[in-house]
Amino acid sequence: MRTFTNTQGKAIQAKLVGVNGTNVTVEMANGQKYTFPIASLSAADQQYIKSAPSAAPATAAPKLTFKAGPNDKLEPAAVNEAVGQPLFGDVALWTSSAEEIAAKLGIPPESKTKTSSSYRSYTKDDYLMFGAHPFSVAMYAENDKITNLSLVFANKGDLFSAKGGGEMHFDKDTPPAKAAQIVKTAMDKDLASISAALTKTLGAPQKERFGEKAGRMNMQRWDWRGHSILLAEAEGEYVGVQIVTNAFADAGGKVEGISDTVIKPRVLANLEKRENGDIVVGDLPMVDQGPKGYCAPATAERAMRYLGIPADMYILANAGNTGYGGGTSVTALLEGMADQIRSKRRSFDAWNGEFKLKELQKYIDRGVPVMWCLYSTDGFNKTANDRTKARKEVTDWAAWKTKVTSESASNSLPKDKETGHVVLVIGYNKDTNEIAFSDSWGERYKERWITLSEAEQVSQQRFYVIGF
Repeated sequence: MRTFTNTQGKAIQAKLVGVNGTNVTVEMANGQKYTFPIASLSAADQQYIKSAPSAAPATAAPKLTFKAGPNDKLEPAAVNEAVGQPLFGDVALWTSSAEEIAAKLGIPPESKTKTSSSYRSYTKDDYLMFGAHPFSVAMYAENDKITNLSLVFANKGDLFSAKGGGEMHFDKDTPPAKAAQIVKTAMDKDLASISAALTKTLGAPQKERFGEKAGRMNMQRWDWRGHSILLAEAEGEYVGVQIVTNAFADAGGKVEGISDTVIKPRVLANLEKRENGDIVVGDLPMVDQGPKGYCAPATAERAMRYLGIPADMYILANAGNTGYGGGTSVTALLEGMADQIRSKRRSFDAWNGEFKLKELQKYIDRGVPVMWCLYSTDGFNKTANDRTKARKEVTDWAAWKTKVTSESASNSLPKDKETGHVVLVIGYNKDTNEIAFSDSWGERYKERWITLSEAEQVSQQRFYVIGF
């Protein structure tokens, strides 16, 4: 163990695990690993990392150890028959390349940061896993090594989805009066199919409690060669399957919080200061909410994962009392997850009021994004899309300031209460009086720009921050 000290003088006891480019991975005494920029450490620690003979690449496949079980004699082909997809092989998922497994399953990339990546597919009707149709198949990885898979089957969001993702997710029909019964029938069917497929191959499941705080629920568990397959039913909400390591399942899905000593320099290192005066929080994970009104839980998932808190938008939707097809109270969601957020050594602030750059700077300058509630109208989206596209060609920023100041003064953006939305404010330009925001609609919407006065026209004047 070594005492590592960051550039702010904060120290932690940890063991060097490996180096991947400009990032270093260390392991705490409790076995938890963290990855952060080498440049965030003291000069002495940087020299130690550079010269340490044990600094093997962090991407080297670790040796997998797990307790033996009665199903381990089954060949991967037999388990894959129950899965319905070519998921498992002779090598454990946890030592496999996430990119290669995603390609085999037909799951496209969703997000990639310096140390983590995710893949997600909103599947077609004929895509089956465990004898049922998953609406969402998501896979998460650290340094291209899979950490877990999350499959969501019948649920009250996707069963009443809109006509498309992104800006089209507002174009949806009103859920029918019998929506609750429709959800229950679909959930019962999927639950029975998945349980039958797994029990036929892996035997009777163990019944356990899994998750933390508001996300804790009953699970059925099947084990095979270091993998735990967990089947959950959140009553009236969704049926889900998680595939995790045996060790994570044995721990009940609980993880240690990341200390400020680790998280503060990590997020500060993500702050981009561009030559044109843009100040932007970079390296944020993306979550694509899909063709349903899950902007609040998807955006909250991004903010939580960015600050080291494990999160899943479907579990968050449950905590936020999300309606059929979507529509979530951000306040209810955060209040429902408050204990979990605090248990991970994070905090959250909330305020109502006008869009003030000074208030935003307080968080952005520390590398922390701000959740903003607004009305995402057609006029607002057209302005943001046009402005963002034009910005890429700007060479004279003084002329750009004059242009956007003039345009915003005459631009009328009426509010439409049918288009309630939540985004992350991720940056600003003090000179041009613009803000950067990020929708949870996929990489194409990762960074868009609008002036402060235009943002105020569509603002619900509600702001939330998960911070430290």
